[in-house]
Amino acid sequence: MSEYILVIDEGTTSTRAVLFTADGNAVDSCQRPLTQHYPAPGLVEHDANEIWNLTLECARAMVAKAGGADRIAGIGITNQRETVVFWDRRTGEPLAPAIVWQDRRTADDCLALKERGEEPVVQAKTGLLLDPYFSGSKIGWALRNWPQLAEAGDNLLVGTVESYLVFRLTGGLHVSDATNASRTALMAIGSGGWDDGLTDLFGVPRGILPEIVDCAGELGTTLPDLFGGMVKISGMAGDQQAATIGQGCFDIGQTKATFGTGAFVLTQTGTTLRQSKNRLLSTVLYQLDGERHYALEGSVFVAGSLVQWLRDDLGLIATAAETEPLARSVPDNGGVYLVPALSGLGAPHWQPNARGSISGLSFSATKAHVARAALEAMAHQTHDLKTAFAADGADWAELRIDGGMVANDWMAQDLADILAIDVERPEYIETTALGAAMLAAVGAGVYPSLDASAAMRGGISRFVPKLQSDARQIRLEGWANALGRVLR
Repeated sequence: MSEYILVIDEGTTSTRAVLFTADGNAVDSCQRPLTQHYPAPGLVEHDANEIWNLTLECARAMVAKAGGADRIAGIGITNQRETVVFWDRRTGEPLAPAIVWQDRRTADDCLALKERGEEPVVQAKTGLLLDPYFSGSKIGWALRNWPQLAEAGDNLLVGTVESYLVFRLTGGLHVSDATNASRTALMAIGSGGWDDGLTDLFGVPRGILPEIVDCAGELGTTLPDLFGGMVKISGMAGDQQAATIGQGCFDIGQTKATFGTGAFVLTQTGTTLRQSKNRLLSTVLYQLDGERHYALEGSVFVAGSLVQWLRDDLGLIATAAETEPLARSVPDNGGVYLVPALSGLGAPHWQPNARGSISGLSFSATKAHVARAALEAMAHQTHDLKTAFAADGADWAELRIDGGMVANDWMAQDLADILAIDVERPEYIETTALGAAMLAAVGAGVYPSLDASAAMRGGISRFVPKLQSDARQIRLEGWANALGRVLR
């Protein structure tokens, strides 16, 4: 009897497989770190073979835990978005490094297109802005600069990470779900297909791109020798869309924020595609039976990776968990502000060449103040996004949070205090994996609809604002001053 859902959660810094029961209980998981390659400042790459090998290792461990492939009702895949993989259609072997979403190598290309006046057309068709974050400019750059891709000829295939994984899992199916496709800047999200004008703009031949499919259904079947039997792939979505689904944001206006490597806020807008006037993004939230539901999104490039940087590169902390007691050990930030523009600034500023800063230092500042300033930056960046959402007529009544960082109670309370709204945190904070499980359960027929799959979501904790308004205003003014110096 098929009683489990297997989720492949391929993130930026790790690869995981999670085994869920039909009621949303995470039975077990397998996780492996993913190597980050930084060949030059601003460049970030992954080894797609490492992604595949670690994915297979973790997935096999969970299939064994379930008792065999016949116990798996369906596989859900969720992934780091915008990262692009280049591979050979005959072998599935990568032909070049995967260019990661954080990579800024196409900043000058995007600036040149902006100066030509192309951004309004791109935004109207895709809901996105001209920024190296998105996949289209990365693909165009690789085709111009890596000769092995041209040498591959008709055997070259390109796709985002879920597309590559499906190809390897099925032995040749080349598809991409609508959420990931909507992040390439090559898809017209109103019509749901690749756009000739966009592919021409970025220099990307349509023939190398995958077919765009729904987020749930019979999307493919794994090769029998991978897991000792065939398993249906029944759900796919980019990580932020999956987290929004995992948070049960099925009504218009419901909003979630995921604090992982970066921070990403999505507000459900229903079947209406809304264009932002405040440099937010419009994106596909999910597509079922050909019908697309949309969201407004604000993307912050640096969140958990900031704490990782404090730990691994500056040596200020030994573990990420130390940041909470350090933040509590001082009464305030001591005038210290950290603007984490370590790979530029995302929404609503979109400054790819901005660089981070720590300001307000004096001899009285300690590593506790710096650690607190790093956590405070999460609330400040989120407040900047809330202001932009409100200006677009999509203000938040509450915020549902998830991701590895929000296990930090101090940070969760700080979000409520600075945003001045209630913040809701689920007991199971890895809602990206849960959302992929919900999609896969719908696609496998375990649940008749996404609304019904909300039964998989568990209990919650709630944080209510406690900070006095004058103290809040001092914090916001200090952040605005620090940010202004970075943006100049």
